[in-house]
Amino acid sequence: MKHARCFELAAAVGLLAFAAAPVAAQTAAMTFFVTSTGSGKGADLGGLAGADAICQRLAQAAGAGGKTWRAYLSTQAADGATAVNAKDRIGAGPWQNVKGVIIATSVADLHGAAPNLTKQTALTEKGEPVNGRGDSPNLHDMLTGSQADGTAFGPGEDRTCGNYTKSGAEGSVMVGHHDRSGLDDSAAAKSWNMSHPSRGCSQDGLRSTGGGGLFYCFATN
Repeated sequence: MKHARCFELAAAVGLLAFAAAPVAAQTAAMTFFVTSTGSGKGADLGGLAGADAICQRLAQAAGAGGKTWRAYLSTQAADGATAVNAKDRIGAGPWQNVKGVIIATSVADLHGAAPNLTKQTALTEKGEPVNGRGDSPNLHDMLTGSQADGTAFGPGEDRTCGNYTKSGAEGSVMVGHHDRSGLDDSAAAKSWNMSHPSRGCSQDGLRSTGGGGLFYCFATN
């Protein structure tokens, strides 16, 4: 009886290990995700370096920290520093979510007419969907600071919340919608990376238009 019990326990452990292996492999192969959390300080991410660190930390916690992760964010020319294009930061592709679904095969595909980036595919590093239009709270505004082609805005009007260093009422950041549905008459059909500017840079300001300070992360290798 004792031996039979031990056999049953061993078999159960084996089945759990077998089930966990494919999940771990999928996570390790992930090259794209939406952050499950922001900085908690609105659009102040600590600049590009701070945003990249958030991507790397979340990927590490999920089991995909063996890659170099970059935030999909552009910066504007300011204080002698040149602008940075989001599209130039994320590698060459292809990119897939935690479930192995391809988001885009290349930079051109990602910024083309039909990248596979929707509420069903734009999952967090944990494999969870992100609230969108019609959910409460709506969190579909993704920080990008970018134009539709993945390039930075020109100097002048703030579209990056001071290059992701502001968390107050001053300034604005361009956001995209991760839950676009393809319905031409719907707000959800707007661009995944350039839908509208935010109302200020604070957490409350981002929340007021349907955001939570979340953003896209891509693996460069």
